[in-house]
Amino acid sequence: MQELLFDHAPRGAQPKAVRLQSLVQLRWFAIAGQLITLLGAAWAFDLQLKLGLCLLVIGLSAIVNLIAGFVYPATKRLGVREHFGLVLFDVLQLGMLIALTGGLHNPFAILLLAPVITSAAALPIRATVLLGALVLVIITALTQVYLPLKTQQGFILRVADMFIWGNWAAIVIGLLFFSAYLARLTGEIRDMAVALSATQMALAREQKLTDLGGVVAAAAHELGTPLATIKLTSAEMIRDLADRPDLAEDAQLINEQADRCRDILRAMGRAGKEDRQLRSAPLPAVITAAAEPHMDRDKQVHIRLLGKDTHPPTIQRSPEIIHGLRNFVQNAVDFARSEVWIDANWDEDIIKLRIMDDGPGYPSSVLARLGDPFMARSGPRSRGREGYEGMGLGVFIAKTLLERTGARIEFSNGAGRGRGGAIVQIDWPRARLQAPTGALGENQPLI
Repeated sequence: MQELLFDHAPRGAQPKAVRLQSLVQLRWFAIAGQLITLLGAAWAFDLQLKLGLCLLVIGLSAIVNLIAGFVYPATKRLGVREHFGLVLFDVLQLGMLIALTGGLHNPFAILLLAPVITSAAALPIRATVLLGALVLVIITALTQVYLPLKTQQGFILRVADMFIWGNWAAIVIGLLFFSAYLARLTGEIRDMAVALSATQMALAREQKLTDLGGVVAAAAHELGTPLATIKLTSAEMIRDLADRPDLAEDAQLINEQADRCRDILRAMGRAGKEDRQLRSAPLPAVITAAAEPHMDRDKQVHIRLLGKDTHPPTIQRSPEIIHGLRNFVQNAVDFARSEVWIDANWDEDIIKLRIMDDGPGYPSSVLARLGDPFMARSGPRSRGREGYEGMGLGVFIAKTLLERTGARIEFSNGAGRGRGGAIVQIDWPRARLQAPTGALGENQPLI
């Protein structure tokens, strides 16, 4: 039973740990409010109350607070079970206090909503449902089992039965509405926090790869001259030491290792140097860099340039654009049957990309919500990814990163367009994406 109640967190994230000190402070406020209300009702309004029993119930809450405050450190964070136990105690304590002070005839009975509503923001949904069911049982019992409120003259303060059941219905409706609303809102906030964290990690990774490529390329550029000198000198040594085979062999080894260093640096430095040449590239080069990791899979990826101008624009080669396009291409390749098309179009005002596949397309039930975190595209997967289950984070990350660069993104299906499958339409204002023109500037030495 405990496994079912507590080991399943809301989708997308585990419930956040709550500081014990926060609950202790809130309970002290609640205890002070209960004492003020109780003593004010007894002395200011001359109500006959079972002060001894009421103070005992409030005292139990104070004792629990004292134990929690002194036994555990101020930095203690509660697990789900511990948090549930404390909220459960609050519900029972408040229910007992209401029973001693008139039941549902007491207007403060509405406060029974508070523990359940707060638990909806921090506890798993099943724990919240259990607390809600307990509150429902308590308020139903309070319609019949309670100590009536009496004045000093012996008059019983009560409201008509119609209002009693009205109060009961109001508490139940408030319980359902506020708990469901807060649980839904908190769940979406958690999902978004996890998704944004994943986006930041993806962007940081792409940025590090870009920076690393720039550093290595700069090293290759700076080391080119000394390596060429070593190679030239070693070649001359080989010729001069023709009559000394043992030394000529060492010179040949130096020559070969210089070639090896050159090849390694050339392979690692493909990204170019960390200057404007690295930060900008023609549109086809950026598309190719984004799609390249998925071109060697079992699907054909076609890149088509449809702009009227024969010279494609030079755009910013930013990590956001590379990673965002790469995620959309990966998604298309995952679901495509055999082919993926990337169409690029541009004019003086706008740059357009359309990524299409010949797969099953987007299900109509999720099409309007694509781009939200944890809203995955479903349907037959590509061969080689059988059983793959996504959470929609890839589409969310791609959409978020590209929107940061000024893109407007639309999702649709290809029905009625001469080709089936999913379509991602990405439009940028050309002025927003266009790389700065002018001289590239001087290359700075590595050290």
